[in-house]
Amino acid sequence: MNDNLYALFESRFPADRSQPFLLLDDGWAMSYGEAEAACARYAALLSGLGLAPGDRVAVQVEKSPEALVLYLACLRAGLVYLPLNSAYQQGEVSYFLENAEPGAVVAQPRSLPWLAPLAASRGIRHVFSLDEAGQGSLADAAAGAPAAFRTVARRADDLAAILYTSGTTGRSKGAMISHRNLAANAKVLHAYWGFRPDDVLVHMLPLFHVHGLFVACHCVLMNGTAMRFHAKFDAARALRDFAKSTVFMGVPTFYTRLLAEAGLAREACSRMRLFISGSAPLLAETHAQFESRTGHRILERYGMTETGMLTSNPLDGERRPGTVGFPLPGTEVRVVDDAGAACRCGDIGHIQVKGDNVLSGYWRMPEKNKEEFTADGFFRTGDVGAFSADGYLSIVGRSKDLIITGGYNVYPKEVELAIDELASVAESAVIGVPHPDFGEAVTAVVVPRPGAPAPTEAEVIAWLKGRLANFKVPKRVHVVSELPRNTMGKVQKNVLRDRFAPPRA
Repeated sequence: MNDNLYALFESRFPADRSQPFLLLDDGWAMSYGEAEAACARYAALLSGLGLAPGDRVAVQVEKSPEALVLYLACLRAGLVYLPLNSAYQQGEVSYFLENAEPGAVVAQPRSLPWLAPLAASRGIRHVFSLDEAGQGSLADAAAGAPAAFRTVARRADDLAAILYTSGTTGRSKGAMISHRNLAANAKVLHAYWGFRPDDVLVHMLPLFHVHGLFVACHCVLMNGTAMRFHAKFDAARALRDFAKSTVFMGVPTFYTRLLAEAGLAREACSRMRLFISGSAPLLAETHAQFESRTGHRILERYGMTETGMLTSNPLDGERRPGTVGFPLPGTEVRVVDDAGAACRCGDIGHIQVKGDNVLSGYWRMPEKNKEEFTADGFFRTGDVGAFSADGYLSIVGRSKDLIITGGYNVYPKEVELAIDELASVAESAVIGVPHPDFGEAVTAVVVPRPGAPAPTEAEVIAWLKGRLANFKVPKRVHVVSELPRNTMGKVQKNVLRDRFAPPRA
């Protein structure tokens, strides 16, 4: 039996390969047959370079149909796919190339002047270009390759991909993702979210991240149906797509921008069956506003680069705002205290997980792997949260974002939720900054609601005084026009900590 993930996908392709796979902006469609042939050519090219199964291929390109086909080709050839954020600069890429030692690099053309010599200095002999239109030296080199390729046999535990974490604290870590990890998650999500033969997904996410590449694309490939494939998010375009699609996956920012569209209404979404949100917390207010406008309750789920998806609100049943639902089938999720004992319902603790979807470890970091896994094989997510009495998981924040002030623990999410109840506040972020007496001082950063007077520091503090214990009330409140976010919509609290840290004496 071949456990190569591509073999699983291929078994789900439509019998009629002329059926559409990607529906593109210009009205052109790539069929499953065309994708299969292009994938074969790329796989043949890479194998012909002398790359062997298990060798890494680093890819830093803009989103395009060819970029997705290249990912499938790496799977098919038994190579390990290494996607890199297209915004990474030379210093960051240099570390990834040194650490992963890829056998080939595929890059956006504008990066070649510095990337080609950098790759050469690392002993990487094969460097190709691929632009957002799917053109470049990679496409040229593959044009003459055969349109048939025998999928390389892989074991379930062989690596399929390495994804580097953001590295906000210390060096970026390469999460080793196996064919088993990806196949297990793809099968579960396809079933849990009830994919149907007539589903069409709207894809506006980047391809270098778990959400866009593994969650969205894998569900479509498991379903053997089509997706409307766009280079980036466009709210007006998404609205037009909803009239002829059924599933949408986005980050919270997508939903807030959709709510700014006058045309977002029940009629515009009448054909849609499912809206899914992830990669960052969805405000309960956004959830309520979207339901009021469209009649749809957004399904929020929770996952990580290292694990794929872990929990999900139910397809059928209550989708509870502020929670990420229940553990997915085949995934164990537990919440434990500092000593490792199980927390009672409602008590906040460390979230640990176990299952076929969980990574085996980090690339070339044996000591780190010992730290990240418990003695009984659970992965320490670094997130803190709590289970409700009826089994819904709520995420309070990252353990590294925990604020310890005067010996007391403050979970930022609790303070943020209280601040966000202020009518003049659109959203907030709570951080800890160094303080000579308390160790850390609770500090709030707030964004005013459009059209409302900006709240003052005194107003925010007075609002919280009667709602939270004094040690949780911010010592300082800063008003900003927007919160810094990464490409997936997560608030970059490390940036805020640097910005609002007191000057050193």
